[in-house]
Amino acid sequence: MDNILEKMKEKYPTFSKGQKLIASYIIDHYDQATFMTAARLGEKVGVSESTVVRFANEMGFDGYPKLQKALREVVKSKLTSTQRLEVSSAHIDSESVLKTVLQSDLNKIRITLEEADPDNFDAIVEEILKARKIYILGVRSSAPLASFLGFYFNLIFENVRLVHTTSVSEMFEQIINATEGDVVIGISFPRYSKRTSKAMEFARSQGATVIAITDNDNSPLAKCSNYCLFARSDMASFVDSLVAPLSVINALIVAIGLKRKKQIRDNLEKLEKIWDAYQVYDKGDVQTELAND
Repeated sequence: MDNILEKMKEKYPTFSKGQKLIASYIIDHYDQATFMTAARLGEKVGVSESTVVRFANEMGFDGYPKLQKALREVVKSKLTSTQRLEVSSAHIDSESVLKTVLQSDLNKIRITLEEADPDNFDAIVEEILKARKIYILGVRSSAPLASFLGFYFNLIFENVRLVHTTSVSEMFEQIINATEGDVVIGISFPRYSKRTSKAMEFARSQGATVIAITDNDNSPLAKCSNYCLFARSDMASFVDSLVAPLSVINALIVAIGLKRKKQIRDNLEKLEKIWDAYQVYDKGDVQTELAND
């Protein structure tokens, strides 16, 4: 969907007096309006609740909740970290932060599951399995997700490159050889990384298969990808909630692992010997006791 605020500005001259009041308030205070009920918004601007509902219909939405959903997408992509902190502080009870945040994350996983496309997921698994080389892109708050995926893919595949970068030029330098037969996986959630989307555009122009892990089909990553895996993300505060994306990535790793079970077993057996030899993991008092028996 096109930016709802821009659409609102375009339609503004056609609105009734009451609708203009609503539109003006939303355009100027979308960060607050997105959390208001129809009744509260109407009260704020001096119109009836039914006028607010009709306004939503006039904007092409089947009810006010659909308009709210569109506004939330705007909030996720437009607010600065400071604004996000201010908005969330007004809607999270400091006495129940743990419960509120965990419940929110549970809801995002539930919605992600309900909206998941198993056929699309399976197609992505097959594309990755047949890839000659795999590149993984993820910066800023998505960097831990990319690292997690890269860590486990390195146990499965021989040619995995986790793209570490602090600049646009460095990212391009690391994917310059991505071409037909290769897979480039880009991960980004609001606020979207322009570096990642630009790099994915480049990789696709080179003939690589591009896979986006993002939140919806309006994401700039989705628009330049061959395949998309969607996971719900939101802001609990200035912090990005990436629980659902991590769960989807976990599912992707497991699905591929089941297809490459023998190879993973062989790699893990080799690694266990190395880990033991170099004491990578602390096996605790049990191993000490066994050694002394």
